[in-house]
Amino acid sequence: MEEIILILVLQLIYVPIFTLRTIFLVKNLTVYAAFLGFLESLIYVFGLSLVFSGDKGTIAMIVYASGFGIGILVGGMIENKLAIGYNNIVANLMTKNTALINHLREQGFGVTVSEGEGRESKRYRLDILTKRSRENELLDLIEEYEPKAFIISYETRRFKGGFLVKSIKKRKAKYKNN
Repeated sequence: MEEIILILVLQLIYVPIFTLRTIFLVKNLTVYAAFLGFLESLIYVFGLSLVFSGDKGTIAMIVYASGFGIGILVGGMIENKLAIGYNNIVANLMTKNTALINHLREQGFGVTVSEGEGRESKRYRLDILTKRSRENELLDLIEEYEPKAFIISYETRRFKGGFLVKSIKKRKAKYKNN
């Protein structure tokens, strides 16, 4: 029975590590991905050896597969909590809501406003780059001011220059001086 529990525990460790390794690799954090890949392979081999070496056969395989499925849920929850990376939010508004724009800027979001032509009237497009950890906060603010806004979220792989880069550099310089 201890081996069955160990197989489940190993899967609950292995699969979240697998999930995070994949995400780190996609986000170009290769050193972290390599370290997690080492841990992942070690746990994988050890877990499989338990599955195939015992006399539990089918039960061990079912527990292994169940642990894999549960591990995916756990890995997804961990990744959502870490919220690694940045997203670009595009909000299309019917009016130029200066109260919303000013409030977003006061909250530390960089906002670029563009005017465009919609099917029936002018539209105002807000481009906002944000850390993924602040995406829900941003969406809630937009919803509060503009409940009918059309919003699209894109994952951002790279960016250069702009408001966010300047604020990151300021924070880094501040920490170096302290």
